Amino acid sequence: MSFPDPVQIAIPIFIAAILLEMFGIRAGLKGAYDWRDTGTSLLMGFGNTFAAVIFGGSIVALGDWLYGYRLLDVPVTWWAVVLCFIGDDFFYYWFHRTAHRIRWFWASHVIHHSSQHYNLSTALRQTWTGFFSLSFAFRLPLFLIGFPVKMILFCAGLNLVYQFFIHTEVVKRLPFGLELWLNTPSHHRVHHGTNARYLDRNYGGVFIVWDRLFGTFEAEQDAEPPRYGIVKNLASFNPLWVATHEWLGIARDIVAAPDWRSRWMAIAGPPGWKQGDTADAIRARWETAETPRRHPA
Repeated sequence: MSFPDPVQIAIPIFIAAILLEMFGIRAGLKGAYDWRDTGTSLLMGFGNTFAAVIFGGSIVALGDWLYGYRLLDVPVTWWAVVLCFIGDDFFYYWFHRTAHRIRWFWASHVIHHSSQHYNLSTALRQTWTGFFSLSFAFRLPLFLIGFPVKMILFCAGLNLVYQFFIHTEVVKRLPFGLELWLNTPSHHRVHHGTNARYLDRNYGGVFIVWDRLFGTFEAEQDAEPPRYGIVKNLASFNPLWVATHEWLGIARDIVAAPDWRSRWMAIAGPPGWKQGDTADAIRARWETAETPRRHPA
């Protein structure tokens, strides 16, 4: 069984889908494009591809080395690919959750959330510093379990291709009960929302069942459309600033920190810890304000 690169195969489809979405939105479908925002997303995508060329070989070599210490010899069969795909998405969930809860990982992941628009081009807004933040480490257990290296890379590519198509406002809900099992445009719009209700919810890549199992699921409310971006939006489309602003923020906070605990929290604490604006704090304030409206005296 051979394992092609799903992302390389899908690139022409990505381009065609973005163009179709643009024309559809101009014809009246829901959504919006801003040429500056889209241009930044495309540049971030090119930079991510360049970083993958530079560092990807090292990550594959590390995975291949770990595979030498594997616990099992997983055969190359269709059912092994299915298990690998599910396992890859499980570990992606925990990477994604960690990337929102620990600032070191957020410094790379925040790039993907920095657009205030939600369309297919937003999916291409990817980090340049994933290797530096060690985000690849979350998939390493798959190599130790014994899944072949090429199979893991194939499944990771499929996961990435799937997630491209959920970055849209054109699709409202999926039919046939798929919303119960899959990460969908509706669920992922919630994930990109900065509304207090939606902050740090719906981390799944392909499957939303992980969020339902681990208590991080939030359904999209038609009466409360998501506001996209980050809690403190960037006032710039400069790709260098988009790529590095959170790392520079960490450096500033370390230098200004009065003690070692503050320095540690500047790196390993949740985003917004210094300002008291963590996702948990924002949600708690919102829930306190909502309680009188839900239960009037």
